[in-house]
Amino acid sequence: MNNQILVVDDDISINELIKINLELAGYKVLQAYDGVKGFALAKQEVPSLVVLDVMMPDVDGFTVAKRIRENSVTKDIPILMLTALSQLNDKVNGFNIGVDDYLVKPFEIEELLVRVRALLKRTNQIPKSASVRDLLTLGEITLLPENYSVQINDKIAKLTPIEYDIFNILFQNHGNTVSSSKLLKDVWGYSEDDDVETIRVHIRHLRSKIDKISGGKKYIETIYGGGYKLNI
Repeated sequence: MNNQILVVDDDISINELIKINLELAGYKVLQAYDGVKGFALAKQEVPSLVVLDVMMPDVDGFTVAKRIRENSVTKDIPILMLTALSQLNDKVNGFNIGVDDYLVKPFEIEELLVRVRALLKRTNQIPKSASVRDLLTLGEITLLPENYSVQINDKIAKLTPIEYDIFNILFQNHGNTVSSSKLLKDVWGYSEDDDVETIRVHIRHLRSKIDKISGGKKYIETIYGGGYKLNI
């Protein structure tokens, strides 16, 4: 990746607004005004982040995101999806495809920049929730931060950077309930108490991967009204 941000939005005024503010914040910016060109640029330039609109003619943002995730060259690029739609299904669809974060139009530029910074922290480095003081092994579980993986006994699950960050926070707080708001703050860098669906979707994907290597043990417990807990 080359420290560039690709903005894909067919609304020229919004595309330009995002470009100007990203450049003022010190980022290099590439632009595309349709999904076909956007995916082509993603493959050609392999940017550090894609800011992707949902509603575009011909090829929509969901299709572009799916193609990015399925392509071996672009599959690890963080995606921040923009949409004028606030329906829950659109957010869930994006997260199921592999979108990293989601921002509903209209949005404040500062909020966009906060989410961009949080996503870029995960690019080409050890997950931001990890540190040299973190516990890496407990019982049958070992964290492998260098490749975003978790090992349980002799089996390994490869996680996305976000899934790894979530699991690591639960791991460091094993036996204790971690609230959704804390996960939002520590993983995404912001706190939205009403955005619990963001956490639910990622926990569901994370839980399915962990359950496949757990030997039947259910490690991640949902604490209704409270958050989540890792039982070891």
